[in-house]
Amino acid sequence: MTVGVLRALAVGLLALSSPVWAAKKVDLDYHVRLLPQSDQAEVRLTLAQGSAVRSLDFDLGDGSHYSDFKADGQWQLTPGKQARGVWHPTADKASLTYRVHISHGRKSGSFDTRMTPTWALMRGDDLVPAARLDQQDGIELVSRLEFELPSGWKSVETAWPRIGKNKFRIDNVSRLFDRPTGWMLAGQLGSRRTRLGETEVTVASPRGQGMRRMDVLTLLTFVWPQVQEVFPRHPSKLLIVGANDPMWRGSLAARESIYLNSRLPLVSESGTSALVRELAQAFGRINDSQRSDWISEGFAEYYAIELVRRAGGMSDERYESLQSKLAKDSQKVTTVRGEQINPAQVAKAVVLLQELDREIRLKTRNKRSLDDVLRGAMRLESVDTKEFVQLAQSVIGESSKVLDSGLLQ
Repeated sequence: MTVGVLRALAVGLLALSSPVWAAKKVDLDYHVRLLPQSDQAEVRLTLAQGSAVRSLDFDLGDGSHYSDFKADGQWQLTPGKQARGVWHPTADKASLTYRVHISHGRKSGSFDTRMTPTWALMRGDDLVPAARLDQQDGIELVSRLEFELPSGWKSVETAWPRIGKNKFRIDNVSRLFDRPTGWMLAGQLGSRRTRLGETEVTVASPRGQGMRRMDVLTLLTFVWPQVQEVFPRHPSKLLIVGANDPMWRGSLAARESIYLNSRLPLVSESGTSALVRELAQAFGRINDSQRSDWISEGFAEYYAIELVRRAGGMSDERYESLQSKLAKDSQKVTTVRGEQINPAQVAKAVVLLQELDREIRLKTRNKRSLDDVLRGAMRLESVDTKEFVQLAQSVIGESSKVLDSGLLQ
């Protein structure tokens, strides 16, 4: 090879590694001004360079929560049961501003999200709705979220990395459109923090809401070694928020965050833990499809029991008593399939997973377990019942008698 050819190759390689080929970074800033007097937030999206984005096509649900749209560029609103809003920004710096209602009520009179004169418990998924992003090639949006708090409100908590007093960096590697998802809490708050393994854990609630913050941290510290053993991925930050009635008396995981009504016991009379169940949901992030809701719900409930048991928080007698209760509660269930399954179907799914775990351990001489099936499901973008059966059989190394069941039809 001649010197000239070598030099040409070297120049070519240098060009390929040059920053010229790196994606061009364009700032996307979210500014959220909380307005308790009208139970709203004013949200402003600002693109430092509008020409980087051809369009943002928002899913506005039934459209009832969003209003007062103002845009630099073209804004097209399509109302209806599945309302959409499409934004074509102007070429230079461009903003889209709108208002969103915070409090979402239930028929029972409780609230999923709520704003009061002194605090707001909300979801980022509502502040900035899901959208299809059509952007220019070679562009990377760098997203940040900043809150403007009412007078007297002291702080705001999200599950995103904090880069300023009320400012956060939004970076989701699994999505093209970085938006601020997960539970969020602002106002006059009380909080407790600790580091568990690789994860910064914050437990926060509005003052006077009866949230047992230290109890939550203690239970998490107790089960954390088992959580690390089972789940291969751990978030850098986990936020747990809570409030009292009239907030919905339940628990729900969202991105790297958990909502827990402060009246809920951390461990119920039956021996299961709502907190540990939502922890399993938040860490597992299993997306099921094709009427296979039993997979994610069953796994979450299974590990709510199993993680506490493995940590030494459940005696053999109590474990057997809990198994008997699950079997009794689910004895009339004929199928675990469905888009949204009921508590009896969840109980039956847990019984099925417990039997599958025993089968795997027996057939592999204790070398494998249901944990291996969970980790396999976590690696898939989504999983349905047929894929779950194939996954379990690949772990066992042969067909599964437990999963050859009418319950999965």
